[in-house]
Amino acid sequence: MEYAVGIDVIEIARVKKVLDRHPQRFLARVYTPEEVAFCRGRVAELAARFAAKEAVMKALGTGARGLAWREIEVLPNRRGKPLIYLHGAARRRGDEIGLRGVDVSLTHSHELAIAAVVGAADDAPMDREQHRARLIEWLKERGRL
Repeated sequence: MEYAVGIDVIEIARVKKVLDRHPQRFLARVYTPEEVAFCRGRVAELAARFAAKEAVMKALGTGARGLAWREIEVLPNRRGKPLIYLHGAARRRGDEIGLRGVDVSLTHSHELAIAAVVGAADDAPMDREQHRARLIEWLKERGRL
């Protein structure tokens, strides 16, 4: 078993700036209708969810490549605990690595929103020495070492 871990931080002012310039386009591109309805324009809540989506992408090992923002959804349970829902390509990637569950913790101050994600994956543990050797070879081929 491996752990799928991701963390992200974002300045709330950056999210506010984008919301002020392109509110409908930004909301429609990044958030599901349910997330928008739950957050009701609260910028810190939207920023925390943005950070969570980034953290999930890191945990899935993809970064933003090949995934749409709305394929990762962050909604609360009845007590307010945030839960992650994967859709489309994000769900397929989770299945690919044997992701059995993912948990998220969100927090924000006046200036920053932070999300930490951890999940358990059945993916075979990586041979770190083999990976390191391949990376060193790649760096040498490009004249970086």
